[in-house]
Amino acid sequence: MSRVVCLGIESTAHTFGVGVVDSEGRVLANVNRTYKPASGGIHPREASQHHAAVAAEVIREAFREAGVEPGDVDAVAFSIGPGMGPCLRTGATAARALSLRLGKPLVAVNHAVAHVEIGKLTTGCRSPVVLYVAGGNTLVTSLVEGRYRVLGETLDIAAGNCLDSFGITAGVGPMPAAEKLAEKGERIYELPYRVKGMDVSFSGLLTAAEKLLSEGAKPEDVALSLTETVYSMLTEVSERALAYLSREELLLVGGLARSKRLMQMLEIMCSDRGARLFRVPDEYAGDNGAMIAWTGLLHYLAGDVIKPEESRVRPRQRIDEVLIKWDNRG
Repeated sequence: MSRVVCLGIESTAHTFGVGVVDSEGRVLANVNRTYKPASGGIHPREASQHHAAVAAEVIREAFREAGVEPGDVDAVAFSIGPGMGPCLRTGATAARALSLRLGKPLVAVNHAVAHVEIGKLTTGCRSPVVLYVAGGNTLVTSLVEGRYRVLGETLDIAAGNCLDSFGITAGVGPMPAAEKLAEKGERIYELPYRVKGMDVSFSGLLTAAEKLLSEGAKPEDVALSLTETVYSMLTEVSERALAYLSREELLLVGGLARSKRLMQMLEIMCSDRGARLFRVPDEYAGDNGAMIAWTGLLHYLAGDVIKPEESRVRPRQRIDEVLIKWDNRG
């Protein structure tokens, strides 16, 4: 089979990314631009305006970096969800326009599936339990009978959102600021530890940490207490998932995969269990276009394409709604 090339567009939240990959598993381009709010968290409308403003430039740069012409692309993929509606719509509009202009098939990609698949591609793991932790998502999943089954997830806010919010309240900013602050901590406060079966809850933990700050506790001590508690909860549910499925591989993906302390905890747990820990490279940990391009290529090769009129974005689409046709090892 001749080489197949796919271009992918990511636009679920603060990042507008364009990636180009081929069927040999090579990332030919991965160009990303990130919206940075003046203060606070992401403003969806402002982020979508940012994406619209940089879209043409990022697409052109991706073609240059990849060394391919627009006509060399076999399929155009985009993130259909989950994510922020205005941001998703901007990326979908760009993908539809490109697909129609080039006369190439359009492919819809689930953002969470893409994080998992780029992790599997770049690490070489085969049948892992996956811990996906980011600013907007926290879940434990694994491929079982053609779908990524949700074994556990957050019941309220994501782990990344919890740590970002704390960092902003503490005046140091979003991650990795909270973790860097924690490195200076010396005292650990007891905070609400909420693990319910395979699920986790972080909102009460965040409230308790912010209360300590308001009472005059040292920010570095509260940061240490918070990060240790969050990462301990994530490690516990990951271990339980490994035991439940009798798997020997754990894959860490998402923006929080860059955390050194979380990696340390997971490494100790995996070593005790005789399991192997894999972590997506930093370049692909956060939202990026390459992960959409690679997962789009997998969909395309499996025959999963959609018509432009069927490409309405799905801001609340779950990972377990997607049929995985290209991997029968689960």
